[in-house]
Amino acid sequence: MAVHSEHSSYRERLLEHLLIGEILRYLWRQGVTTAECLRPEVDSGGYDLVMACNRVLLHIQLKSSHRGAATAKQTVNIRLAEKPSGCVVWVKFDEGTLALGPFLWFGGSPGEPLPELGSFPLARHTKGNALGFKAARPNLRVLKRAAFEKVASVPELVERLFGTLTIVPNALMASPVNRRNAEF
Repeated sequence: MAVHSEHSSYRERLLEHLLIGEILRYLWRQGVTTAECLRPEVDSGGYDLVMACNRVLLHIQLKSSHRGAATAKQTVNIRLAEKPSGCVVWVKFDEGTLALGPFLWFGGSPGEPLPELGSFPLARHTKGNALGFKAARPNLRVLKRAAFEKVASVPELVERLFGTLTIVPNALMASPVNRRNAEF
């Protein structure tokens, strides 16, 4: 679909909003109403999103491709490894409906740093200079799809991000009115 390439920046932001919404909706339905989500002003730290929940603070680099795409690798900013708990979430989505999932995950256990990136190859500029030389990009590493773990659903993704949830009973979630309207 040409609309995906013509409006890729718009689609990228839309997918980010959808992912945040799906994660927060899942957390809400589990009784977690204290999750936080922040975005950096400048895209130089190696992450697109910061989320905090369950005493875990995560710096997340987002990648995306539609389910039928042949995308076999992604570039990851090494500055993400400087964060106390960095990870990469590769969002697969339906090209027609933008439904999310499955996901691909690269990261450590909740609260742990990003696995070592030094062994992955350097990324190169996509366009060559006047001589056709594609210079190395020393702050980026190339990770093949095999370096990522498949995560089938949002609940599984939330567990990879934040671990087993510590649920604090919430009067709002327990009210009879909300139980009756839970299926709307």
